[in-house]
Amino acid sequence: MTTAAIDARAGRRCHNALNSLHSTHYFSPDLGRELGRLGVTDPRAVNFAVRAAALGPVGAGAVTATFYNYKHDLVARHVPAVWETAAPEQVLAARARAVDATLRRLLGEQTLTSAEMSEAAGLALRAAEGCSRGARPLYSAHADLPVPDAPHMAFWHAATLLREHRGDGHLTALTAAGLDGLQALVTHTATGKGMTPKWIFTTRGWNREEWDAASCRLRDRGLIDDAGELTERGVALRDGIERETDRLDAAPYAHLGPDGVARLTELATAFARTALGAGAFPADLLGKR
Repeated sequence: MTTAAIDARAGRRCHNALNSLHSTHYFSPDLGRELGRLGVTDPRAVNFAVRAAALGPVGAGAVTATFYNYKHDLVARHVPAVWETAAPEQVLAARARAVDATLRRLLGEQTLTSAEMSEAAGLALRAAEGCSRGARPLYSAHADLPVPDAPHMAFWHAATLLREHRGDGHLTALTAAGLDGLQALVTHTATGKGMTPKWIFTTRGWNREEWDAASCRLRDRGLIDDAGELTERGVALRDGIERETDRLDAAPYAHLGPDGVARLTELATAFARTALGAGAFPADLLGKR
């Protein structure tokens, strides 16, 4: 099957649903509790540790490069020091416990043991067979991890692989478009689909002065206007970045096929809606202001 057999928008919709389920643990009290038992208590250190642990005990440079939109000074404040508190293997085990607890709480035991969850896990794992390792460090590192036995954990694992595969490709598209990490955040927020500045300042390490300076550079390029809204040129740039990301991420969904993609999207969307209804994310997470 060729990549042309799949509408790129269908792959993007599937990714969005899967990513919603993957991302629930980042905002879960279960994650802070599990990492806290290892001695990692700062929320930023928790975030860096759980996402980077698959790479091994890497330094700040590797984390800044692969995460892309975090301020390096913030990363260096916590990495590699976090590995002195908890080894990557311990972090990965704690992350798995937190994900298990989070999914049980948000989705309920009946959903976790359902035929639909087993079906979703099989479909997502099949899609992940179409991923490629080249120039995809976060995907490739997570692909080295074993597939969990429990269907809901296997589904989450596969969702993680697909999320990081797309994410690695997205960074290639951002770089080609000439957007650094902070400019990528500013323009994404301007679409209305990104995090609010409040959450960016809290989690990514940037401040208002740096945000305003990045906005000024974007205005000079004609990408945003004085009100911080995307110009026609800015909208076209962001649309082009998403289309290029779709192209770079087409293989997994072509491998799964149109019917499989449609069914996986249906199942993942239902799970994501249940999680959202259970309060998986902060109410003020997304928006322009």
